[in-house]
Amino acid sequence: MRYFKQIQAIDGFLWGTPFMIFIILIGAYFFVRSKGFTIAHLPYILKNTLGKSIKKQSRSKKGGQHISSFEAACIAIGGTVGNGNIAGVATAIATGGPGAVFWIWVWAFFGMIVKCVETSLSCYYRSRNEKGEFFGGTTYFLEKGLVKRRGHRAGWVLAILFGVGFILQFLGGSQAYSIAESLNTCFGINMIGFTVVYSLLLFYIIYRGVPRIAKFASRAVPFMCVAYLLGGVGIIALNLHHVPAVFALIFKSAFTPTAAAGGFAGASVAVTVRTGLARSINSNEAGQGSSPLIHGSADTAHPVAQGLWGAAEVFVDTMIICTVTALSVLCSGVWNSGTMGASLAISAFQHAYGQVGVVFIGIMMFFFGLTTTSGWFSYYLSIISHFLRRRPKTRDRVIQIFRFLFPLPNLVIVSSIVLTGNGPDLFWSIVDITLAIPVFANLLSIFLLRQDFWSLLKDYKARYMGIGAVESGFTPFYDTPPEPGDQAYADYQKHIGITGQPVKKTQKMQAQHRHVRPTEIFNNA
Repeated sequence: MRYFKQIQAIDGFLWGTPFMIFIILIGAYFFVRSKGFTIAHLPYILKNTLGKSIKKQSRSKKGGQHISSFEAACIAIGGTVGNGNIAGVATAIATGGPGAVFWIWVWAFFGMIVKCVETSLSCYYRSRNEKGEFFGGTTYFLEKGLVKRRGHRAGWVLAILFGVGFILQFLGGSQAYSIAESLNTCFGINMIGFTVVYSLLLFYIIYRGVPRIAKFASRAVPFMCVAYLLGGVGIIALNLHHVPAVFALIFKSAFTPTAAAGGFAGASVAVTVRTGLARSINSNEAGQGSSPLIHGSADTAHPVAQGLWGAAEVFVDTMIICTVTALSVLCSGVWNSGTMGASLAISAFQHAYGQVGVVFIGIMMFFFGLTTTSGWFSYYLSIISHFLRRRPKTRDRVIQIFRFLFPLPNLVIVSSIVLTGNGPDLFWSIVDITLAIPVFANLLSIFLLRQDFWSLLKDYKARYMGIGAVESGFTPFYDTPPEPGDQAYADYQKHIGITGQPVKKTQKMQAQHRHVRPTEIFNNA
């Protein structure tokens, strides 16, 4: 019990008022400065992301060395749409009251532009390894954007802080506890025994690396999202007469303390805000710096084109899926029963559908968790590849070892929580602690590189949306423009207006140290 209280104290300190103000201010800055880009142009964003995802050409060519924008988005959506959308939202309501849902929405509102920013910067400052594969992410744009381009050595400090903090999340046991908890509640399956089987299945998926993860995610993610939404919408439809009162309760509880009721212990406004923000970031990952690690691997013609996928992910993850979970729990009337975590979401589905609902939510939790965990493995590969980029043999050896180590924290976390009897409170406190460090480093990083994004956004709006004038000589990639053989090469030529031969490697390396025109690169090739 003392051990648990110490963890809760650390959680409360890291997610204190200063940190919450910092998060909201960063999000508000990008939203206001972009003139509400992700909301004002939401139809355009959805049309050019989800609307194009069913087209055959949106997928990578068979046998290609890159993953397509659609596959990158499926991995990223699989990484975001996980048990945080079910157990995380239910925990937010059980801990912070109905008002926590409002603050989940607030960060989604700001998070759409934040994720667009971090994804765009990841693609702009991406790197290409000796195999021709792209890699990007927070550590990449800190090294190139702050250290190399601007000469700020503090970029290394932030890069290390982010990298270490991000890898610490590996020790959190990923989604395994929530899945084990849900299956134990639904079917009485032994949590530790299930975790062993789950870890073996996870190892099978990740053994072949990102291509197998992309294939798995592109098939599982659309299915699980649609199936879960249909189930949740059904609960809301059955309780449609409660919806107006539920919305009123959400908005009222967002700014006033929630009194104790039933098994609910009550919550202050500070707890409500903190819980809502933490669960929102954990769910949609906007500002966390995780999704850009896979988006940076996408074969895209313009960084902001991929950034639109980041905004769409937040919309799908939070404004749709998390909202369905929240309304399901609140409309069913089980939110103040005292039940926590996945068990609360299960109660909502059981209340509406009986045992069928229990089976359904158990299956959904399993798929949500598996796609999230496998997606996160690809994020760690990007971090490892960056830190060991100058030692390819060591990098490959470390990655091979990491494949075996990756599932192990699942066993440690689940076993320790089950054997000590602490329950989901301990799990979510550990999640929040490991979340705070990379969120701080990543949000500060994108703020320091904000001018790069404004230039990219201006260029994208001019070239693709017909808003404003194209700046002569501007290139939307720092040093890795698409080359012949890349899926995005033809589109890049079309919109940037260039023709020529492939870029020579020596010239690409020289381009790392200066901002060159695309015509200059190609004409001198």
